Amino acid sequence: MNLWATVAIAWGVMAVVMVILWFVQKRSGDAGIVDVAWTLGVAATTALFACNSSGDQTRRILIAVLAFIWALRLAGHILRRVLTMPEDGRYAVLRERWGARHQLLLFGFFHLQASWAVLFALPMLLAMGNSRTFPQVADGIGLVIFVAAICGETLADRQLRGFRANPENASTVCRDGLWRYSRHPNYFFEWCHWWSYVAFAWGAPLFWISLLGPMGMLFFLLKVTGIPPTEARALATRGDAYREYQQATSVFFPWPPAKAATKTIEATNNRSPH
Repeated sequence: MNLWATVAIAWGVMAVVMVILWFVQKRSGDAGIVDVAWTLGVAATTALFACNSSGDQTRRILIAVLAFIWALRLAGHILRRVLTMPEDGRYAVLRERWGARHQLLLFGFFHLQASWAVLFALPMLLAMGNSRTFPQVADGIGLVIFVAAICGETLADRQLRGFRANPENASTVCRDGLWRYSRHPNYFFEWCHWWSYVAFAWGAPLFWISLLGPMGMLFFLLKVTGIPPTEARALATRGDAYREYQQATSVFFPWPPAKAATKTIEATNNRSPH
């Protein structure tokens, strides 16, 4: 099958899935299910690409397997949150911002996610088109990046889940583990994961296009559906506690907390009754 035909089929299937899920969220009032579908859609599209690409077979199989590992972990984490927690703050913010038109705009947003699922599978396609015999040094680098990113994101999610499980933390901000060094370590490691496909694509035709994966993900995380609505929701629900956290902690890239802000927070905590 022609690769462009594969892309068209993948988009068509995702578009149908998103229509169904739009009706599901309309009934449930929770748009978080779109993230589950987007994630699994990337993996399914990658599998189609693996069957129709002409690169080294071992590399194609490895990338498809890694994509499914990534997707199953992330989709499982998101689905658990959808089933056990209120709607993700990002979508609650969008509903408030869009007002009476929110369902119409969510319909468009769901279909945009269908396109993104195919778009973000393209770095895998480019990597699968790499005809150099597997393994190369770049393949080892890609595998190391992938494992480190998945482990980091899993740890960040687990630390946040453990923090939220304690009812006493309902109005406070998580500073456990990785969350002490970044306000969004899960997003940071998710972004790192996309660099693994850049390494796998090294030496392939049009290699540079694989850079659009991490670049695009960084843009969406920093400017669109990631950090902005998440932080807006955190400020609305945690107020000054989150403002202090913003002053002390790097927004994205892990970095030691700012000393001056940390001292202010500690002084405030010392004055607070226990």
